[in-house]
Amino acid sequence: MIDLYYWPTPNGHKVTLFLHEAKIEYQMHPVNISAGAQFAPDFLKIAPNNRIPAIVDRAPVDAGAPISVFESGAILLYLADKTGQFVPQAPRARAQCLEWLFWQMGGLGPMAGQNHHFVQYAPERIAYAMDRYVNETARLYGVLNKHLSDGRDYIVGDQYTISDMAIYPWIVPHKRQQQVLSDFPALESWFERVAVRPATQAAYAVGQSVSSNPVVNEASKAILFGQNARTVK
Repeated sequence: MIDLYYWPTPNGHKVTLFLHEAKIEYQMHPVNISAGAQFAPDFLKIAPNNRIPAIVDRAPVDAGAPISVFESGAILLYLADKTGQFVPQAPRARAQCLEWLFWQMGGLGPMAGQNHHFVQYAPERIAYAMDRYVNETARLYGVLNKHLSDGRDYIVGDQYTISDMAIYPWIVPHKRQQQVLSDFPALESWFERVAVRPATQAAYAVGQSVSSNPVVNEASKAILFGQNARTVK
């Protein structure tokens, strides 16, 4: 049994994508980040960075005490290694899978996140910041489109992996990121292949059942965007 601490954000969706693809039983624990639930002491014991998602594996492979994991990329890799699914075992394919997993974690996610912030939520419309992050998001879309342009179905050839699961939720809000998918035809085809997978549809249905309200609203901005070192203390 996996305990999943979750809210329907791009990073949250990554983990439900895996759990539904792998058909792993899990217990959902919604963490309403718009209301500040990520600062609850019990949650911080699992996720010290006060971010979702996080998991607790109550049946780890060593048969020892439960293992908690935070950070969405670490969770995907942990689950893939535990189950032997959705991460290649061959060294070259595994290296490629991890390259793109970390590309998402270090590039697409942070850049698209800043895109969302300055285009959608910043109290001042700062043209330089908006152009900077919209253009960098477009560059990253171009990098992925080029990689997919050799006819492959998924990030690692014909094998669907955790790299696809990590990247897909960050392409879903492409319109909010001021991106036009038809400008990136290979990426668009990949996106459509992932979207129709039954597990993808099931994972996003779970998200809708947890909350269909916007994560960011006027009341939640101070919670989501007002953190500093004092928050940690």
